[in-house]
Amino acid sequence: MSERTLPPEALDAWAAALRERFDLAAGDVPIALILELAASVAHGVARPAAPFSAFVAGLVAGRTGGTPEQVRETVAAIAQLAEGWQG
Repeated sequence: MSERTLPPEALDAWAAALRERFDLAAGDVPIALILELAASVAHGVARPAAPFSAFVAGLVAGRTGGTPEQVRETVAAIAQLAEGWQG
């Protein structure tokens, strides 16, 4: 797998493509919130734990109803766990 960086405008284009492909509203894809989660986990746990944690956040939020509030609550819980991680 090659390592690639993604400039902000490309991230916006990628998010738009995902929203279109899966019929999602802009509010369904909270880019800043997920990037903050990834940063918290990468620094508090380990870099490889960031994408896995983002997946778990989506899975848990979806299973609890998937509202924007549930997404925020799930992300906050994972970020809090990462901040205190001693593993």
